[in-house]
Amino acid sequence: MEKEETFIKRENNRQLFDKRLIKEIVKEIEEGQPRRVAIAAHGMSISALNGWMNLYGSPDYHAKKKRRYSPSEKRSVIRSVEGGMSIKEAQVSFGISNVAVVREWVRTFKKENSDLSFNNSSQPMAKPSNKKETEEVEVLKRALAEAELKVKALDTLIDIAEEQLKIDIRKKSGARQSPK
Repeated sequence: MEKEETFIKRENNRQLFDKRLIKEIVKEIEEGQPRRVAIAAHGMSISALNGWMNLYGSPDYHAKKKRRYSPSEKRSVIRSVEGGMSIKEAQVSFGISNVAVVREWVRTFKKENSDLSFNNSSQPMAKPSNKKETEEVEVLKRALAEAELKVKALDTLIDIAEEQLKIDIRKKSGARQSPK
């Protein structure tokens, strides 16, 4: 007959968890128990559980975790696909778990490139010196209008941030500096 382990009960939230209990919780999570169930049952935070999973998780658990790719790795994959490699070939050769990941990278790359080319075409180019003054004035007016729109957008962004964070971001005139 298997003997059930008893763990030291926590009397308050500041008391540390028993190491054996931590390892038991990690084992339960690896076996498929939902994290929210473990958190509710044992009264811990999600960050504590994540830390325990990183410390005490099995090598199989760590192998199954979602891998993060650096921007340079993503660019390498995208360059390969743009160079003629199929998305499936790129997925296999770079060891990426899912074809959809590569498709999303390629889609994002194409969207960014189209945004960049659209933005570059909307910028006025430097005019040769033999243009009339009226054309130069028109270019300056468009640049001024664009700058005013940008200022308005930034002001709106600051207003929203002040409203949501409930702090004053803009410096008030006559405000005292804090003593150092």
